[in-house]
Amino acid sequence: MEAHMPETYLSDRQLGARYSVHYLTPRRWANEDPTFPKPVKLSPGCTRWRLSEIEAWEAAKAEPEPKP
Repeated sequence: MEAHMPETYLSDRQLGARYSVHYLTPRRWANEDPTFPKPVKLSPGCTRWRLSEIEAWEAAKAEPEPKP
């Protein structure tokens, strides 16, 4: 039987600290970059980012661009 790992969520401030940017910058990225993960509204006044989606986005960005 496969064990289900609970999802880890990051706040705006935690995500900003991860990239050394202002805490509102990831929200701007989410609005401007269609590849950047969107935040999840867990309850009124509680919006978080899924760590798994952030890590997948980072991995995709780390892949080399295909040469023409």
